[in-house]
Amino acid sequence: MESDRQRKVASVIQRDLADILRKAASEYPGKGLIISVSGVRITVDFALAKVYLSIFPPEQAAEILEGIKSNAPLLKHELAQRTKNQMRRVPDLLFYIDDSVALVEKVERSLKGADNPIDDPSLLERRKKK
Repeated sequence: MESDRQRKVASVIQRDLADILRKAASEYPGKGLIISVSGVRITVDFALAKVYLSIFPPEQAAEILEGIKSNAPLLKHELAQRTKNQMRRVPDLLFYIDDSVALVEKVERSLKGADNPIDDPSLLERRKKK
């Protein structure tokens, strides 16, 4: 259970980090790169922040994530400069890919029948409870 303080700090980090990454993505040589911060979770002692990113196009997500991880100290410094009047200490940043959007899309395709895992719908009649 997160405290109000954890939620407030996570919100500040999410907003400022999203702005930092948006500017960095606009300078990326490939066109059409979109990076969004879908969530931030702060530990109880405010030492670590788990940052969940959605990256489009997803084919480049692993490569982009590695670049972001390698620049984590620089991102932390930039975040510290932006939040120096709001936070005493910026937590260490751990980055993860948020695959919840892809999971939701997969479930929706399955429900619509596009990727239906059951090849033989006639089997469903036999499985109904009587």
